Amino acid sequence: MMFICGVDEAGRGPIAGPVFAAAVILNPNKVIADLNDSKKLSKKKRDEIYNEIQLKALDISFSMVSSQEIDQINILQASLLAMQKAILGLKIKPQMTYIDGTFCPKIPGMKMESVIKGDQLIKEVSAASIIAKVERDRYMMKLDDQFPEYQFCRHMGYPTKLHLELIKKYGVKDFYRKTFKPVSDLIN
Repeated sequence: MMFICGVDEAGRGPIAGPVFAAAVILNPNKVIADLNDSKKLSKKKRDEIYNEIQLKALDISFSMVSSQEIDQINILQASLLAMQKAILGLKIKPQMTYIDGTFCPKIPGMKMESVIKGDQLIKEVSAASIIAKVERDRYMMKLDDQFPEYQFCRHMGYPTKLHLELIKKYGVKDFYRKTFKPVSDLIN
């Protein structure tokens, strides 16, 4: 059996919280219906498929890179680092790894290919997209429990009008990406 890994990230666009990445090796004998880019699925459907992936996949790994690290190395490098950590966290070594997007993390001796819209074209990447998104959303809900005044449950760290008003009211905390506009504008 050839082990094919799919990798995707979640959380490049927000101004708060970490970026997550997931690596998934599906079992070709256990079909998962409705796999798609996580952004094209409702939260309910995403959660259902997440649970199915957990039950049926051969191997799953996810990782995150903090907002502080994002500020130090930039969001592209942070996304690639999260992907690298997720791939290296797998118990099974894949023979082929497909990465959503245009860049691949550097892992010596690993066969990789970046695929634009891979989360819509390759089922393993779709699965990774769902795992990364659900794990990031769960992280942001825990942040919402700790800091309810920021209402992360409503915007998940994205720069919505409401979120920007809340930052102006309550300030820029450590979970913010301080190099991202408009957060950087609010500190200076």
